Amino acid sequence: MTKKKTDFSHFEQSIAELEQIVQQLEQGDLSLDQALQQFERGIELSRTSQQQLQAAQQKVQLLVQNAGQDQLEPFVASEGE
Repeated sequence: MTKKKTDFSHFEQSIAELEQIVQQLEQGDLSLDQALQQFERGIELSRTSQQQLQAAQQKVQLLVQNAGQDQLEPFVASEGE
């Protein structure tokens, strides 16, 4: 049995493409057909990115548990960050 390996290499590219799609849709210069196609692509990118984030979170959780800690602490950024 082989483990499924999650590919995180395209995450940033997907997010950049998603941001571009949002800008195009916000401008309102696309035809209805083009807007629907872009919206569909955006949904696909959003779902894929969410799955990658969840996989990364699970991996971090496993690493933390293997290090002997029971749970993750929420990240709180200081005001200077």
